[in-house]
Amino acid sequence: MVPNLGKGEPPAARRGGTRRRPRRESALTWWALFAAIAGIAWWQHSWRVALLGLLAWCLYEFALVPTLCRVLTPKGAACTERTRGRLFACGPAHQRLRNDALWRLAGLRNPFEQGPVGDESDTGTVVVSSGVRGRLVPQDRVLILLAAAGTVTALVGMVYGFR
Repeated sequence: MVPNLGKGEPPAARRGGTRRRPRRESALTWWALFAAIAGIAWWQHSWRVALLGLLAWCLYEFALVPTLCRVLTPKGAACTERTRGRLFACGPAHQRLRNDALWRLAGLRNPFEQGPVGDESDTGTVVVSSGVRGRLVPQDRVLILLAAAGTVTALVGMVYGFR
């Protein structure tokens, strides 16, 4: 027997009352791939394969790692929407803040800045300014800098390998 059949009532809510998000691949899958590349590089004594693995890890950190947006809302809480990559945010307003933070991380001012960022959920009360809201958390800052250094190292190593 099916409950609520034909009674015009909505189906029973799921446990917790929230919609279920689609599952993503495990981070262990990516780390197993990086370990396999490192093992192949070690087994073949090939620094070129090691540089390719380093470049793959940098791409993973920049654009593929499952993470959270973490941009502060005007009320001061961190956004918990899921994103892919440490360079990206959940929506256009948060992406503008993230871009400004990335330019500041490079020690520059964003030349494409379009003025203050306003969220759709603004109620007129701002607890945290947009300059503070876009700051990168220390974990993201360190991993972005490591991935940038790894990218430069891999590219220099590849150019050096052609000599």
